[in-house]
Amino acid sequence: MSLSRGPSQKSANCLNRKGSTLSTLRRNSSRKDLFTTVGEGLSQHYNRTLKPFEETHMFHTLHSPPLEDADFTSRPAVLLVGQYSTGKTTFIRYLLGEDFMGCRIGPEPTTDKFHVIMGSDGENCDPPTCIPGNALVVDPKLPFRPLAKFGNSFLNRFQCTKQKNQLLSEITLIDTPGVLSGEKQNSDRGYDFVEVLEWFAARVDIVLLLFDAHKLDISDELRRAIEALSRWDDKIRIILNKADGVDGQQLMRVYGALMWSLGKVLTCPEVPRVYIGSWWDKQLGHASFRTLFELEEQDLFKDFRAMPRGAALRKLNDLIKRARLARVLALIVGELHSNLPILRKEAAKKSLLKNLEETIEAVEVKHGMCSGDLPPMEKLRESLSRADWSKFRAVDKKQLAKLDRMLTEEMSKLIGMLPAEVAAAGDAILNGPIEATADSTPFAPVRSLHSDRWRLSTAGQWTVAADQQKLAKWIESFSAAAPVDGKLTGSQAKHVMMSSKLPNSVLSKVWSLADIDRDGQLDEEEFCLAMYLIDYKVSGNDLPPTLPSHLIPVSKIIREAPVEDSVQNQANREFGEALAEVTEEGPEQ
Repeated sequence: MSLSRGPSQKSANCLNRKGSTLSTLRRNSSRKDLFTTVGEGLSQHYNRTLKPFEETHMFHTLHSPPLEDADFTSRPAVLLVGQYSTGKTTFIRYLLGEDFMGCRIGPEPTTDKFHVIMGSDGENCDPPTCIPGNALVVDPKLPFRPLAKFGNSFLNRFQCTKQKNQLLSEITLIDTPGVLSGEKQNSDRGYDFVEVLEWFAARVDIVLLLFDAHKLDISDELRRAIEALSRWDDKIRIILNKADGVDGQQLMRVYGALMWSLGKVLTCPEVPRVYIGSWWDKQLGHASFRTLFELEEQDLFKDFRAMPRGAALRKLNDLIKRARLARVLALIVGELHSNLPILRKEAAKKSLLKNLEETIEAVEVKHGMCSGDLPPMEKLRESLSRADWSKFRAVDKKQLAKLDRMLTEEMSKLIGMLPAEVAAAGDAILNGPIEATADSTPFAPVRSLHSDRWRLSTAGQWTVAADQQKLAKWIESFSAAAPVDGKLTGSQAKHVMMSSKLPNSVLSKVWSLADIDRDGQLDEEEFCLAMYLIDYKVSGNDLPPTLPSHLIPVSKIIREAPVEDSVQNQANREFGEALAEVTEEGPEQ
């Protein structure tokens, strides 16, 4: 008998069971959702569920390459597209408020590269750096690795500038080569320009389509680009740039011509919004359009300022769209695989491609999927014709169930995280002259409760009294309402205030803001303040939650000070009397 005998068969089985249990627990714990942001959660679910499904069902061959981790952590981005000399690079400089490395502006075609301008993570004193395309596509921290498939012809015309800038710390800007026109559009770029645009458009948050007011023709290459970008029509913002170079009548005709040209190319159910302006910091050719341009700017840059808050939602939406598309393509591939005979495969393949619509209808009936998730039919047919059908497989039911669970359960958990993440993200800060049009300066494009301060004739004047004609009219209305002891009761003021035809809920808020001393009545100054707020609301503005300090009448501020002083003086007198009593009594024996 050996003293070094190993464990019995029973104990070995017990250890094996324990080991398998421990390994199962360890495996389950490793799969536990460990993420603190929506981006991290999307990355985990993609790598764990969607990416294996895509690899099994040839999604990367039929549609698009796999996503990188950087796709889920990158900053929101803006893509600028347009013919040469439409002001794309000038627009970027206007946004940044400064030059950037590689910036070159001129009337001739100056931008011949896809140029990414992004924020630098270094110190403020670090100089800007420019990274060539071949180095960009091998950096795992950047989302550009799939662009390597376009070859050196594209990579030699692809670069990235990293620069310290407040806007670039929150938003990435992408400049593109000018779309060719005339005979130049027949020249070969060496890469598929439209396909590169599609790759960027699928990953950015906003696509700016720029037109020059003096050059509205849409070339064949621009038409192909617009048709490709129309798949993301919710991202497109159309810019009519350099509009200060035409007068009012010409601008009206230019706008009509642009809408007519776009109507033949851009197919969308709604009329696209066109932003008119001249996005640069030089003198305006027709200064009479100043207010119009500033209002158009502010409308456009509302989307810019909201981009950091909407980035997580956009990435979540894009991943769900990608998962639905991968699911539909996998079902179609599985149906084609089941209909492919053992013999005469090439003839059957041609027949199936020709009658691809019938296959899609059959899949819709069997699985209830939506054909609206598919890419254009001709593009799908072309992708399937180039694929290796010998690798087609039936749909893996376990992977399909896991994917459905991710769409129905896991994505809803991430949606629940969105409100807190959106609240934590702030608005983007746009540098240069854009932020100078805020309401804290005399040059605000729209009226606000703060902008009225700049209409005062003297420094100590009350803001409500800026318009003397309106003030005199309000005082006359106050006197006509027959105040008692210099004040109007609620019933007296109500009759005058309701003549504004505003809802009672709005008038109630006006009263709460104007009744400063909370005595349930309005004196002359409070009544004028109430009429001022009513006039402000009727002009189309929103009332503030609290009354700004500069709208409080001076008499109210002065009247409150003596009350506080009298309370303090009374306390000082009481303290002095108590101290005197203690002094007269002397220390206790």
